[in-house]
Amino acid sequence: MIVCDTGPLVALANTRDEHYVAANNLFRDLLMAGERILMSPMVVAETCYWLNHHGGPEVEAAFLDSIVDGTFTVVDLTTADIARMAELVRRFASFPLGGTDASVVAVAERYDAHEIATFDRRHFSSMVPRLGGHFTLLPETF
Repeated sequence: MIVCDTGPLVALANTRDEHYVAANNLFRDLLMAGERILMSPMVVAETCYWLNHHGGPEVEAAFLDSIVDGTFTVVDLTTADIARMAELVRRFASFPLGGTDASVVAVAERYDAHEIATFDRRHFSSMVPRLGGHFTLLPETF
C-alpha cells in the first residue's frame, strides 16, 4: 500500500512533464504488483485543479475516471486525521507544509503505509511518522 501526493498524478497526465517517465514507471510497477494506491480527498481536489488548468476538462475527467475504475482509492479524512493535519501544519509552518501534504502524512499514518509517491522531497523527507521510523519516498530517482 502506498499513499500518493499530487505531483506524480499531474506528471502522469502530461507526457511533456519533466517527471512523466518516472511517474509512468512508478504507477506501472505499482499496478503490476497489485499495490493499493491511496489518496486523500485533498489530493484529488489539488490534482483536479492542476490537471484542468494545464490539460483541460478531458484530462481532469480521465483522472476522475481512474478513481471510479479502481486504479486509485480515495480515503475519507477522519476528525483525527484533520487534527493531525493541523498539528503538522503548525509544526512545519516555516516550510510552509500546507494542508494537502499534511493530509498525505495523516492518511499514511492511519493506514500504516510507509511509502509515499511524491516528487516533493523537501517536505516529505522531513516528515517522521507519528510512531517513528521514516517514510520511503517513491520514485527513488527521477
